[in-house]
This record gives sequence, structure tokens and C-alpha cells, in this order.
Amino acid sequence: MDGMTLLIVGSVLLLLIVATALFIISTYNNLVQLRNRFKNAFAQIDVQLKRRYDLIPNLVETAKAYMSHERATLEAVIQARSAAMQARQTASSDPTAPGVIAELAGAETMLTGALGRLFALAESYPDLKANQNMMQLSEELTSTENRVAFSRQAYNDAVMAYNTAREVFPNILFAGMLGFQPSQLFEITNPSEKEAPKVSFS
Repeated sequence: MDGMTLLIVGSVLLLLIVATALFIISTYNNLVQLRNRFKNAFAQIDVQLKRRYDLIPNLVETAKAYMSHERATLEAVIQARSAAMQARQTASSDPTAPGVIAELAGAETMLTGALGRLFALAESYPDLKANQNMMQLSEELTSTENRVAFSRQAYNDAVMAYNTAREVFPNILFAGMLGFQPSQLFEITNPSEKEAPKVSFS
């Protein structure tokens, strides 16, 4: 090859290298932004979950005064709360770590079920239903449940955007090498427990 041909080939190769480098940089920056977005969305869930867990001990103490014979149900709520708090702490330290969101979702499902059983039993105690503190706590808990559901939807939307950007071609060729692993949706696996516990003390 003459000098001109070598110059053209060299220029084309240089352009390809520069274009590839720019694409990788752009892909990296985009995935960082999307990952930060879903991490921020999880932080909003975290705030609501903490508020939820803080309400439960007062709820149990109020119920205990009227439901002394329902110790197993009350203890189940406390144990489910403890497991959920531990799962939340693990997830909040790094929501991108494999398995932590699934573990939290499972713990939340158990807690929601335990609370549902508590409220179902509370229907059999008219004095408890009429207790002002119980009515206020249950109202706050229901409000918090709704906020958790809203925050969870925002998180799942952000995770979906991140996972989609990670999986499309040609991003998928570089995402793993750059350290971007798939993230998990925060889903309640039992359809009967996807909704907040129905609370009515009116």
C-alpha cells in the first residue's frame, strides 16, 4: 500500500476507535444517571417504610390492651416487623446488590399479611375499634401504605428504564464490562397481599 492508502486506513481506524470510545462514555454516563435515578427512588420507599415500622409498635401496644388472648397474632406482627426492618436496612445500604430487593419484598409481604390478620381480629373487639389512638394509628398506617405503594411504583418505573437501557443493543455489549448489572423490581409476590391492609375503625 502506498502512503496515501495507509493514511486513509489509519484515519478510518482512528475514527472508529474515537467513535467507539465516545459511545462507551455516553453509554456509561447514561447508565449512571438511570442507576442513580432508581437508587433515589428507593430512598423514597425507604423513608416511607421507616415511618411504617415506627407506627407498628404503638399499634401493637394499643391492641395488646384489648387483645390479651391474641398473643400469637401480636407476636407475629412484631417478628414480621423485625424481619422487614432488617431486610430494609440491608437494601438501603445498597439497593443494587443482588437479591436484596427480593428479600425486602418477601419480608414486606409477610408483614402485610401479619397486619392484615391483626386488623381482621380487631374487628371482633368493639372497644378496640372505638379506641381513639387505634383509629388514629390505623389511619396513619393506611396513609403510609398508600405512600409506599406510590413510591414502589416510581421505583419500578425507574428500574425498568435502567434495565431497558442496559439490555438494548449495543449497550448490552458494554454494560456488564462497565459494572452495570440488572436490577430487580420491587414486587409483592402474593397477589392477595398487593394491596394495603383494609382498615376501618369508623
